[in-house]
Amino acid sequence: MGEQVTGPLTKVGIVGTGVISGTYLDHLAKLPGVDVVAVADLDLPRAQAIADKNPAIRALSPEDLYAADDIEIVVNLTIPAAHAAVHQAALAAGKNVYGEKPLAMDRAEAEPLLKYAAANDLRIGCAPDTVLGTGTQTARAVIDRGDIGTPHAATAFMVTPGHELWHPAPEFYYKPGGGPVLDMGPYYVTSLVTLLGPVVRVTARAGRAKQQRTIHTGPRAGTVFDVEVPTHVTGVLEHESGALTTVLMSFDVWAGRLPRIEVHGTDGSLSVPDPNGFDGTVEIVTPEQREWTEVPVAGGYAGAGRGVGVADMARAVRTGDPHRASGELAYHVLDVLESFIDSAVQDQPLDVASTVTRPAPVPLGASPETA
Repeated sequence: MGEQVTGPLTKVGIVGTGVISGTYLDHLAKLPGVDVVAVADLDLPRAQAIADKNPAIRALSPEDLYAADDIEIVVNLTIPAAHAAVHQAALAAGKNVYGEKPLAMDRAEAEPLLKYAAANDLRIGCAPDTVLGTGTQTARAVIDRGDIGTPHAATAFMVTPGHELWHPAPEFYYKPGGGPVLDMGPYYVTSLVTLLGPVVRVTARAGRAKQQRTIHTGPRAGTVFDVEVPTHVTGVLEHESGALTTVLMSFDVWAGRLPRIEVHGTDGSLSVPDPNGFDGTVEIVTPEQREWTEVPVAGGYAGAGRGVGVADMARAVRTGDPHRASGELAYHVLDVLESFIDSAVQDQPLDVASTVTRPAPVPLGASPETA
């Protein structure tokens, strides 16, 4: 890996032009090796509005985007309930596909996608790609160097009062496929697997503070809707390495001072920045230095934003190397998260059937076109 790649840009088409698409469009325009040439949405005027502002981008129906000869990667930014269907349609058209998390609503939907892609020599990539930034990658470099000895424990906390306070149409966060575990859990578990390796067993408990929620903003403010999933889930992940991670994921906490992620080793402790971001300060405590001390950046794509995983995958498609934000990693994370929820419902520890190899680290100073 690491050979410089030259030649035509990889043409990208985006399906789904909701809130998150603006962030992807902004960042993909700045990334090497990729070129967004089309957008599609079931609401074609919404896609056309983007094309009207970007002369190099054309608006298409989803079916026409899948069929377009110039598009090599379809970026799937639809709602979670549509992820699997859009992935399958893109794969069936011979396209590589990269999607927002989760990979699919559940393992039963996700597994056939991976099998189809493998059988047809196609790639699946999946957010979050935040772990490719300097935050998580610097923390990984610290662990891999042995600066905290052997990691044996970690904590991961994500607490918020709920998305209905800011999102104008938040219902899908509270339906199957949503909830704090499947919504925000992918950021945390992807980071934890990147740092500590795959998870082999989970134990969890779950609750739901409210049976209904009220939208606070936008034209539907005041609308009441039902909560269909657990909104407060806590428990333990057992990593293959032997490390134990204590997890809390909640939409039921008004405020908290809990750290995002900490990793504790035999020779020190590590503070990892918010895995929902690409950078942030990494700090360490050791027996010799008992105060939290900032760690210099030691890895990751500098200045990264959403979509860097697409560029990383585009480079891998051209070179034949593995890509880091892979479907296999996303499937293992989904398996862990679904098992976590199942453990709470069944009131028993559960083994995690899947496993995955930690993706290659992102070297310090790397570009997604060359790393």
